[in-house]
Amino acid sequence: MTDQTAGRAPAIPFWRDPTIRSLIIQAVLLVVVLGTGWILFKTATDNMAKQGIASGFAFLDRHAGFDISMSMIDYPQNASYGRALLVGLVNTLLVSAIGIVVATVIGFLVGIARLSSNWLVAQMATVYVETLRNTPLLLQILFWYFAVLRSLPGIRQSVELLPGVLINNRGLYVPRIEQLPGFDAIWIAGLVALVAAFAIGRWARARQLRTGQPFPSFWVGLGLVVGLPLLAGLAMGVPLNLSPPEIPGPGQGFNIVGGFVLLPELVALVVALSLYTASFIAEVVRGGILSVSRGQTEAAQALGLTRGQTMRLVVVPQAMRVVVPPLTSQYLNLVKNSSLATAIAYPDLVQVFAGTVLNQTGQAVEVIAVTMAIYLSLSLIISAAMNWYNARIKLVER
Repeated sequence: MTDQTAGRAPAIPFWRDPTIRSLIIQAVLLVVVLGTGWILFKTATDNMAKQGIASGFAFLDRHAGFDISMSMIDYPQNASYGRALLVGLVNTLLVSAIGIVVATVIGFLVGIARLSSNWLVAQMATVYVETLRNTPLLLQILFWYFAVLRSLPGIRQSVELLPGVLINNRGLYVPRIEQLPGFDAIWIAGLVALVAAFAIGRWARARQLRTGQPFPSFWVGLGLVVGLPLLAGLAMGVPLNLSPPEIPGPGQGFNIVGGFVLLPELVALVVALSLYTASFIAEVVRGGILSVSRGQTEAAQALGLTRGQTMRLVVVPQAMRVVVPPLTSQYLNLVKNSSLATAIAYPDLVQVFAGTVLNQTGQAVEVIAVTMAIYLSLSLIISAAMNWYNARIKLVER
């Protein structure tokens, strides 16, 4: 008996097992968190009941009774609070989408410019980054709204930036596209072109990995996306009409006739968010480029590639593996920072739902919970998309 047990380790009590102990601690913490949440929820609902405020989400079907200055979807006079929530969400998505695209483009250009061999370009990029990155975003939003856009001339003194594009203190006016019968063919052609471009990109990537021969999938895809809808439109007899904005003449009123207006609140918010976030993206891009071995650049130049080709074909693709994770954080910050729109009365999710709807209904718990859930969902969606892209471009171990 002694010989059989001599080589065995002594039994460890279960409460000293690190795995079991960790599970017990996590279970206790979960119970504490859930219990605290339940106590807070019960206290809030009891206080609401004492004040005669009904809990639940039935208020979303009630008549809103207030106007919204900008709506990308239909918002009738008898709209409900639920419809107001949807309008605010769409406005938030609009600002976030435009801001992400513009900030990415500017950030990459400025990040590359900071590494330019031209002293003046590099210093201008440095001044841009250090100035905007160290200035409060709210102050930048107020600057663009009050100091720039609100100081523009009135409607009758509108400035024509381009033919059919006017700007004044009421906003930016662009031609309105009016769809005529047969316009659906353009949408269908565009969808088909996107699917074809995606398929060609995957085929070209697989072909290059298999044979080493490149294929201009980007330019072919771009030609399809642009050319196929254009051909469909020409085949259908150009089924659209442009309605440019026109300055009213004497005795014709005080509002611009025709066109589509981008409110100064929208323009100020997009510009401020884009420029501010781009200053951080520029540093992310610069760090990613510097992480690429200089030997890669020297090898590319030895093969006869120009500086632009080396940056586009060799350096940036390798830097993206370093750039994407912090770039995701900047996208998330931009979406969350869009809530500062309430400072200039842009009708986003916070201003419409967590502001006006909350003040009218008093459903504080439900309104704040829905608002937080929406921002959480948007963040998770962006993170999932960027993680998927990061997984696509990571190095594969062989």
